[in-house]
Amino acid sequence: MPITNQQVAGHALLRPLYADSYFPDHVVDRGRAILLRLCERIEAERPSELAALYVLTRAATEEFNLLEAEFEAAGSEIETVAREAIAEDFWAVASAYGFADADVEELIGGRDW
Repeated sequence: MPITNQQVAGHALLRPLYADSYFPDHVVDRGRAILLRLCERIEAERPSELAALYVLTRAATEEFNLLEAEFEAAGSEIETVAREAIAEDFWAVASAYGFADADVEELIGGRDW
């Protein structure tokens, strides 16, 4: 399902990770795919309140938790730069869908990174 939100479609997800060779592109691609699936779910389910959005973002956060092992296997990890970039993109997605008042820590609640 193509993303219809132009704000998200025009946003370079995880740009700082792609710009740093420490983060392998093939693993960053999987993280980008997680964020795009989150967008697809938001567009399909159309949450009307923050609590419903947080359910979707926590599921995506769990996927990032699993992705940590792939970063480690590739000689990398979800460290400070990655954590900040991922959190910022979760907020950018929430904001693009009308949830600018979302709490970033709630968006990524349950993170292991």
